[in-house]
Amino acid sequence: MDALSYKTKFANKASAEKEWLLVDAENEVVGRLASKVAMLLRGKHKTSYTPHADAGSNVIIINAEKVRFTGKKFTDKEYVRYTGYQGGQRFTSPKELMAKKPTEILTHAIHGMLPKGPLGRELNTNVRIFAGTDHGHDAQQPKKVDLSKIK
Repeated sequence: MDALSYKTKFANKASAEKEWLLVDAENEVVGRLASKVAMLLRGKHKTSYTPHADAGSNVIIINAEKVRFTGKKFTDKEYVRYTGYQGGQRFTSPKELMAKKPTEILTHAIHGMLPKGPLGRELNTNVRIFAGTDHGHDAQQPKKVDLSKIK
């Protein structure tokens, strides 16, 4: 046999079968939830996974204000940001951030688990995070995902 009888198929933007998934974040641990959502965004749950292409799913996360942290992280963990000015380093805890922007905690966690660079920035646009149960994406007919069945 002098020729391969099969070809490796790579997904691209045109051939990617993107679907909409709905994830309920109530009583989920932040890091474990973020790693599973990042896997869904990359498309690693599909047989057509392609590392260099956006072939993952669009994910809608509801109840972001009901996530939890293990241990004392809710009060002791620090998020650091920099304003760009001298002496402009700002610190905040998850407790303070939950009171102001509850969706920002999951946004930060998921962003950290995606690849850095143009692909990661594109994948960041495929996740929508909402604080309540109303998400406004009913027209996309998202499928509810049970995170306990995702490894």
